[in-house]
Amino acid sequence: MALIKLNDRAVKDVTQFGSISSLGSLTHISTATASASASIEFTSGIDSTYKEYVFYLVNIHPSTNFIDLQFNLSTDGGSNYNVSKTTTYFRTYNYEGVAINNLEYSSDKDLANGTGEQQISDNSGASSDEAISGYLQLFNPSSTTYVKHFLVDTNSYSHDDASERAFVGGYANTTSAINAIRFKFASGNIDSGQILLFGVN
Repeated sequence: MALIKLNDRAVKDVTQFGSISSLGSLTHISTATASASASIEFTSGIDSTYKEYVFYLVNIHPSTNFIDLQFNLSTDGGSNYNVSKTTTYFRTYNYEGVAINNLEYSSDKDLANGTGEQQISDNSGASSDEAISGYLQLFNPSSTTYVKHFLVDTNSYSHDDASERAFVGGYANTTSAINAIRFKFASGNIDSGQILLFGVN
């Protein structure tokens, strides 16, 4: 596909952009719905079919106030969630009623080849109107040659009435295939919400 130069013409005047069919498409694999659930796990559907998988988190509501959403990965179908991960975490926030806002790197939420849970939200609230939404991208999880990269972008309505957006990037430091993933809160249940799994063609 050739690149189209607009040359200071309005987009409304462009007559052709070329084919974009090669950009691929999303294929829905499964949906998990929480109802006072300790965790949401995907132990099937993550395989060599796709080179990228996307998990869409929709209104994930905790049962416990002031709590963090986390995830971990497995190479044995979910028997153990203890894959070594190296990550970086930063966040931005803006409070509802006061002029407090910031963009900051949060080194305490990083993992340095750690096997524990990776935090993907901060200070989530448990009131009826508070929840977390966002997505996690997992790249080429079935590779037995390379580590497995991932990106996370979530937004939460925090316990203290702020919009908090979290950005996480990192890799699972294993050349074994990743075939399961678990989402859970640091404590308490996932009161409600859905996670949708898609493969990217």
